Amino acid sequence: MTAFSSQFHPAIYHIFHNVKAKRYVSCSVNPPQSNIKVIVNGAAKEIGRAAVIAVTKARGMEVAGAVDSHFVGEDIGKVCDMEEPMEIPIMNDLTMVLGSISQSKARGVVLDFTEPTTVYDNVKQAIAFGMRSVVYVPRIKLETVSALSAFCEKATMVSTG
Repeated sequence: MTAFSSQFHPAIYHIFHNVKAKRYVSCSVNPPQSNIKVIVNGAAKEIGRAAVIAVTKARGMEVAGAVDSHFVGEDIGKVCDMEEPMEIPIMNDLTMVLGSISQSKARGVVLDFTEPTTVYDNVKQAIAFGMRSVVYVPRIKLETVSALSAFCEKATMVSTG
């Protein structure tokens, strides 16, 4: 299957005091890419459920795992009141979910909506499994943010250098 992409590029030209816009569309053929596997950590929370629904509607992404300490074993689709189950049970072990996704060699990202006390370890685990993290944790302390920034900077240097 071939994927096509088109983009709108406005180009502004100044001709004396008049401004004219030139618009063009560029098309390119891209090789097919697999979806980004998304793990939602804190999936049973309101924001986690909203993230699950958003990912299911997004192009190029798919929910690959749901982690929370509530509703363990329940289907995340049912917990999110979706019309059909997603056949993805909520797990309470982030490491196990990360391991199963990393073995598939797919690109993955962890959306973390957990607690300030656990987010540092969650990000460390995700990086250890070769995944990126997007974190939204209210009431996170500045020290935790600083520690995460330092850790991620070191992890980036190791992986690129």
